[in-house]
Amino acid sequence: MTPKKVPDNITLMFLPPRSPEPNPVENVWQYMRDNWLSNRIFKDYDDIVEHCCAAWNKLVDQPWNIMSIGHREWARRS
Repeated sequence: MTPKKVPDNITLMFLPPRSPEPNPVENVWQYMRDNWLSNRIFKDYDDIVEHCCAAWNKLVDQPWNIMSIGHREWARRS
C-alpha cells in the first residue's frame, strides 16, 4: 500500500509515548462521576439517565471546567 500525502491544511500530532490519558473525554466522565454521580443508588435506568443529563448540564454551564479538564500540555506544543 502506498503512503498517502497529508494535505497542507492538516497537522499531525503524535501522541507522546506512554501517554497516561490521550482521550480527554475520559477525564470529563471522571470529573462528572467524582462531582455529581458517585455514591448514589439509582432506582432504575431512567433515573441513571436523568442524573447523567443533570450532571452534563451542570458541566456545560461551566465551560472553564471543560477547558481545564480537557487541557493537554503536550497538545499545545507545536
